[in-house]
Amino acid sequence: MQAILEQYRAQIVAATEAKSPLRLRGGGSKDWYGDERAGAVLDTRAYSGVVDYEPTELVITARCGTPLADIEALLARHGQMLAFEPPRHGEASTIGGVVAAGLSGPRRASAGAVRDFVLGAKLVNGKGELLNFGGQVMKNVAGYDVSRLLAGSMGTLGLIAEVSLKVLPLPVREATLRFAMDEIEALRRLNQWAGRPLPLSASCWLGGVLYLRLSGAEAAVTAAVAGLGAEAGGVAVGEEDAAVFWSRLRDQANVWFEGGALWRLSVPPAASAIILRGEQLIEWGGAQRWLKADTADTASAADIRRAVAAAGGHATLYRGDKRAGVFHPMAPAVARINQRLKQAFDPAGIFNPTRT
Repeated sequence: MQAILEQYRAQIVAATEAKSPLRLRGGGSKDWYGDERAGAVLDTRAYSGVVDYEPTELVITARCGTPLADIEALLARHGQMLAFEPPRHGEASTIGGVVAAGLSGPRRASAGAVRDFVLGAKLVNGKGELLNFGGQVMKNVAGYDVSRLLAGSMGTLGLIAEVSLKVLPLPVREATLRFAMDEIEALRRLNQWAGRPLPLSASCWLGGVLYLRLSGAEAAVTAAVAGLGAEAGGVAVGEEDAAVFWSRLRDQANVWFEGGALWRLSVPPAASAIILRGEQLIEWGGAQRWLKADTADTASAADIRRAVAAAGGHATLYRGDKRAGVFHPMAPAVARINQRLKQAFDPAGIFNPTRT
């Protein structure tokens, strides 16, 4: 494996000297995400394998090209999981791509985002240097903030060669309830329930139906199912149907996501309904709202971003005409910090220069 890493470092140094862009790429499962891609491909899949995993320590360390499916299978055999439920988007997904994309699934509102679980990382910068940040145990916080910066960096800071992630035990029991209610009522209920000691692990409002997933100890889930059923008329969903529903939601594979331009709206959970043209699906207790619109042209994109900004959030174009811009424009101060970070890690600007 060391020889493979040295090959990567040599390729990066050569690209820096030639000021030639590189596309850092694992399985390509998220090639669609971000702005247009450019440059020669640096394929990370050969640098694969779990470096260290001790279930009692609740930490796993793996090389960037390790398939996400392999990691999740290993964790499941020990009754553990990646609690942020990263979207898989196919079997080719790698752990390096998971961290670089920074995407989280249905459990994000209760468990945390990708960055909250990154304990340490090894990064090859634009000079070909192998840098170490953080550690492999939860109590080691040296360089922790730098490790977290890599989550969602889209490969623009360097090659994430290795990453250490905190893992959590699988819940003893899970149950899903469905409630018939409109958007306004669903948002009101979600914010009300968020302030109570309920074992909520996921939520989704779609087409007049609110779905709630409850996860935790047997007694806590049983009590919550009974209480919410009596309080708001929740009806239990079968285990198999519930598992399929949440899995498809995690990967945006539900039939609802098909067709049209797809926007991801990130807003405060307490934000009221956002009136926009198109259909909406609401997750994360109201904090993540998907918008399926007819178009993503520049004019409609500007309208969407103004409405979401007024609600205190930002909008990302997942699918559509990318000339409208994929990511919400950064505030000037944030943009300056972002540029200084890129300059520090990648002075020649070779890493995924067109992705963000």
